[in-house]
Amino acid sequence: MRSMKIGNSGIEASVIGIGAWALGDNAQWGASDDAESIRTIHRARELGITLIDTAPAYGLGHGEELVGKALAGRRSDYVLATKCGIRWDIDEGALLVERSGVRILRNTRPQRLAEEIEMSLRRLKTDYIDLYIVHWQEVAAFPCPIADTMGFLMDLKRQGKIRAIGASNVSPEQFIEYTAAGQLDLIQEKYSMLDRAAGDKFFALCEQHGVTFQPYSPLERGTLTGKITVDTKVDLTLAKSKIKWFSPENLPKIAALAQKWAPLFKKYECGMTPLVIAWTSAQGNGHNVNVLCGARKLAQIEENARGGDIVLEAADIAAMRRDVEAIS
Repeated sequence: MRSMKIGNSGIEASVIGIGAWALGDNAQWGASDDAESIRTIHRARELGITLIDTAPAYGLGHGEELVGKALAGRRSDYVLATKCGIRWDIDEGALLVERSGVRILRNTRPQRLAEEIEMSLRRLKTDYIDLYIVHWQEVAAFPCPIADTMGFLMDLKRQGKIRAIGASNVSPEQFIEYTAAGQLDLIQEKYSMLDRAAGDKFFALCEQHGVTFQPYSPLERGTLTGKITVDTKVDLTLAKSKIKWFSPENLPKIAALAQKWAPLFKKYECGMTPLVIAWTSAQGNGHNVNVLCGARKLAQIEENARGGDIVLEAADIAAMRRDVEAIS
C-alpha cells in the first residue's frame, strides 16, 4: 500500500482510507453485522490501510462507538478521522435532514463544537483525533463565520485534542475562508470518475494551498464495482437512492464500460473496483489525492486495498477519462 502526507500536517497515511459511514448507519445502508465490521477494520490495517474515517452522525453515535471498539488496544496503528458540526441532540441549528422523526441540524458554532469534541473522544475511546473535519458548512438560516469555527479548531490543535483540520462539502469561497483563518490540511468532497465537478473546482486550489483532496463515494456507492449488471436487483437504500447510475437507463452504460476495460483488468491483474480506485488516486496532481472507500465486509476491503497498490500508466488514465466523459 502506497502512503502519502496529509496536507502540511506531518501526518502520513495510506493513499486509500476506509470510510465507516456504511458500518455505522443501518438506516442509510441497510442492516450490517457489527462483528464483521470490526473484523473489516482490522483487516484493512493488515492490508496497509491506516486511515479510517467516521462521524458522529453515522448511526447517531453508533458509528463512532463501533470504530472505538475496533481501535481498542490498536489506536496508534490508525490515522483516525471524525467530523463535527452536525447535531441531532439539540434544537439549535439549521435543518440538514429529518429522518424517522429525528431532526439533524448544522451547527458549527464554537460552544457547540466544544461539546462535540468531548462526546466524540468518549465514543471513540481516545484522547486525541488525528483529523477533525467540519462535516457540513454553515448556511444563511443559521450563520457562523468560518473564522470563528476555525479559530476554535486551531485552539483544539494547541490543546493536543486534534492533530489536523479538514472541511467537507465546501464551496471554493469557503475553502479560501478556511485557509485564511488557519491551517486547513484536507477537504473531503463527493467525487468519482462519473461525477468530476468537485475536481474541476478544487484540484488547483488544493495544489496552491497544500491541501489534500479526499474524494468520497468514488465507486458511486457500488455502481462502479463491476458487480452490478443490468439484471441486478438493487436494494435502493437511502444512501443509494440518490445515485442516478442505478437507474435502468444508466446501468447499461456502466456495463459497457466494464466490457471496454476488460484488457485493463487483464493488464493490471485486477477487477473494476481496484482499477477505478487507482484511477481516482491518480487525479489532480497525482500525489495529493487520498481516496476514501466504504467497506463493511472482508471481501470489500480486500478489493479496495488492491487499488492502493496499482499505479496506472498515463495513457490508460487518459483513455479511461475519455470513456467516462463520453457517458457522463
